[in-house]
Amino acid sequence: MESMEFFEELRSIRSRAEELSDAVIEIRRDLHQHPELSGKEFRTAVRIEEELDKLGISHRRVGETGVLGILQGTMGKPQRVVALRADIDALPITENIQVAWRSENAGVMHACGHDVHTACLLGAARILTERKDSFAGEVRLFFQQAEEIGAGGRLFAKDPVLGGAERVFGIHTAPDLEVGQIGVKPGINNASVDHFVIRVEGKSSHVCTPHKGVDALYIASQIVVSLQAVVTRMNSPVEPVVIGVGKFQAGTSYNAVASQALLEGTTRNISPENRKKINELVEKTAEGIAGIYGGKVTIEWEDFCSPLINDPKVCREAVDIIGQMYGKNAVYQNRELFLSGDDFADLLGKVPGVYVYLGTADPHDPLTQNPYHSDCFFVDERAIPIGTAVYAAYAYWWLREVMT
Repeated sequence: MESMEFFEELRSIRSRAEELSDAVIEIRRDLHQHPELSGKEFRTAVRIEEELDKLGISHRRVGETGVLGILQGTMGKPQRVVALRADIDALPITENIQVAWRSENAGVMHACGHDVHTACLLGAARILTERKDSFAGEVRLFFQQAEEIGAGGRLFAKDPVLGGAERVFGIHTAPDLEVGQIGVKPGINNASVDHFVIRVEGKSSHVCTPHKGVDALYIASQIVVSLQAVVTRMNSPVEPVVIGVGKFQAGTSYNAVASQALLEGTTRNISPENRKKINELVEKTAEGIAGIYGGKVTIEWEDFCSPLINDPKVCREAVDIIGQMYGKNAVYQNRELFLSGDDFADLLGKVPGVYVYLGTADPHDPLTQNPYHSDCFFVDERAIPIGTAVYAAYAYWWLREVMT
């Protein structure tokens, strides 16, 4: 990896990514204009397949809307396999930015950068296709659906999709990093994510006779407040935890005691032990409060993803490659822990790999610093050729390294 010849090859990949920048940005803007929700990425999948067809890359569906592309090097044996992953789904958010490539799908927006990931991976596929006579082995291109609901990663983590891969590499946009910075952090980067729905059953009555009813709205309100006490009074202050309730529905009339209420939220943890403890406390809290006031609760859980833990060895590989292409100062290794989640963790649970964070902020443009899932989420597109190059360079190095 340290040879001058290979250094020049990496620089060549960087230059080619810059040459392709306009074409890749055009793909990204098309995807941004036509966002699709998790599990419904039908147009997106077709668009990806069209681009793979142009490159002569074989492909097939994984589930209904995921796409697996398989690019073979032509130098023959020995065979290595590396997987590159991009997520493709959007969010149920109405975009609040007026640009020419604004979302045309009402109430749906790429507010997390998945359009950028997908475009960068397609750009990398072109670069690797142009160089396929320079490496042996196989690049598997994972265009993964349904990341936002934690359903797509586990489809790609199964054999034979991931089977035989020795490395898995992914990229995510990072509005907290400037364009030109790439975050690479060994160990835990993101939390586990569990989704819960709490249904409260009460009994209706007139508001002037509350003692004759069971107020599901009041019970649910007390549950929301008490769940925060679980975080502050029943959890170690040095163990990061989130219990968030994002949805509350109750009641049918201003002058009637509500007979039903619904809470929907999430827990975030960084260890399996605390994950189990916190989720049990959510249940006990809801059941206990409902019992005090004469109500009942039912609780439903969905396991979206495990903590995302980068392999230290693979991080060192990525740091070396990125440093050779963009200089050591481009690598940011102290990015803070985020309690967001990502089902790239499902892939890391099976194969050594790394999730790197692509800086997309312009320090002079506050718009590009808006957080994920904001209706004003906006990326500085100067980051796109960098993401393209990093995808391509890691795969190229892994498949060339066996020959050195």
